[in-house]
Amino acid sequence: MTDQLVRLVAWSADDLELLRRINTPDMKKHLGGPETEEKVLSRHQRYLALPNGRMFRVALAATGEPVGTIGHWDREWQGEQVYETGWSVLPEFQGRGLAVAAARALIEAARADGRHRWLHAYPGVDNLPSNAICRKAGFELVGPYDFEFPPGRAMVSNDWRYDLRKP
Repeated sequence: MTDQLVRLVAWSADDLELLRRINTPDMKKHLGGPETEEKVLSRHQRYLALPNGRMFRVALAATGEPVGTIGHWDREWQGEQVYETGWSVLPEFQGRGLAVAAARALIEAARADGRHRWLHAYPGVDNLPSNAICRKAGFELVGPYDFEFPPGRAMVSNDWRYDLRKP
């Protein structure tokens, strides 16, 4: 899947180093902090074998250089099955519209899967960049909700959703 700025490439065994590059205090400050190497390896294995969803490397369309990650997976939310999405863009590539382009390309990937009507994102209310990405990519703000993420850490997140049935 491509957008003018980025291309989504199916997650592969070669993407472990990208996951490590994203596992920094700055990149994980809204997600409970960096993970141990064991957890990074476990996450990588989960991404390789997602049973109900897909994980992607975000690459620059022009050069193929990896700039981040994005994916979608099944989640039960408010009594129905939906897709959830999440992303990361490396600091040196932030502020260029790449995450918005990746989110728009991901919307098309989730739409193509066709199993659910809604795609949701749940950035923390204090994560201003991710909330802006949701807005710019066309998600609708539903409202704030209390979450526990990672397990044992309370946080308030915004629920943004995108109707995959709209043209």
